[in-house]
Amino acid sequence: MIQNGQLLAVFNSAHRVMKAENILKKCALSILLIPAPRALSTDCGLAIRYSNELYDSVLGALSAENMLPTIIYRKESDALYVPIWHNETDMDTAV
Repeated sequence: MIQNGQLLAVFNSAHRVMKAENILKKCALSILLIPAPRALSTDCGLAIRYSNELYDSVLGALSAENMLPTIIYRKESDALYVPIWHNETDMDTAV
């Protein structure tokens, strides 16, 4: 279950989201790989859920490995997910 205020990192492929999950777990960050909510449009159907307090740590760890997500959403209410960060560098295409 996704609580209000939690963040979801969305990637453009299942391979990338699973690789990102491994990176974040090696950093001992409290994250969870989940099915993406239906309210979100995703290419792979998966997302990484984490708390707002980990925002900088997650972005830093993924940036260091060139594994930035396509977009990060914050859950505001039952079906409202607000985009709070978008990958402007197009690093998603690198595998």
